[in-house]
Amino acid sequence: MGRYVARRLGQMVIVLIGATMVLFACLFVLPGDPVGSIAGSDKARDPAVVAELKARYGLDKSLPEQYVNYVAKVATGDLGEDFIQRREVSEILGPKLQNTAKLALLAIVLVTAFGMGVGIISALYRYSMLDMTTTFFTTMAVGFPTFVIGMLLKKYFAVELGWFPPMSGDQLDGMILPAVTLAITDIAFVARLTRGTMLEVLRADYVKTAVAKGLPRRRVLFKHVLRNSSIPVVTYLGISFGGLLGGALITEAIFNWDGVGLALVQAIQQQNNPIVVGVVTYSVAIFVVLSLIVDLLYAALDPRIRLS
Repeated sequence: MGRYVARRLGQMVIVLIGATMVLFACLFVLPGDPVGSIAGSDKARDPAVVAELKARYGLDKSLPEQYVNYVAKVATGDLGEDFIQRREVSEILGPKLQNTAKLALLAIVLVTAFGMGVGIISALYRYSMLDMTTTFFTTMAVGFPTFVIGMLLKKYFAVELGWFPPMSGDQLDGMILPAVTLAITDIAFVARLTRGTMLEVLRADYVKTAVAKGLPRRRVLFKHVLRNSSIPVVTYLGISFGGLLGGALITEAIFNWDGVGLALVQAIQQQNNPIVVGVVTYSVAIFVVLSLIVDLLYAALDPRIRLS
């Protein structure tokens, strides 16, 4: 187990280096001059000011030198300085990461509770009216784009009914609509995935044997069926949580949620490369760490899986 974790941590470092390297190259291929936009319009630019800004942000060096300097700073926790506000990137992204984490945590709780709950009920009462109803609504939810769901929820529950504030805030009532917007599609996916995997496990011989031996239905359900059918669900939840922590661009824009996704959109529009690279580095790190956690959960859920 220890060697496996060490190997995965080494892979995480390689993935982070590869992702930031590709991003650095892409940022230099794109047209535009970020320092020039800071210095002013073409006519008002002072060459001395432009040269000073490039030296300050290390843009007067070659791309490999810039990348090596960036990696050396990241290793010490320094993500660089923002082009627009002249503040540390970590200082700017800190509160936004907290906001995104709060929203992502609430959304993934909704996805886990309602998605798995609906899937379990549908599997236990398959082909019933309840199963057909949930199948219909989950299919509809999967087909709706996130921005449509967000706009509809905001229009009816915030603007017309006034049950929730139209713009999100730090209070729970301001987080519910954005969290539900993020969760609805994933709830539908998790419900369908849970139903399918549970039906497959319910047909397994060891489950039929356990029922024939007279084991209580609840014990068969939770110890044998649910545990063995949850591995694909855990995989999806891990990927979904990683995506939520990486920032939900559309949802954060609709509800004006001050998170990582909104910061990334604004940074791209302003050619604020330090923010862009910082957000991408954080997102890749989150995905790799969650992937490791999901792999470790496999062994806990199914002892037949051995990590070597």
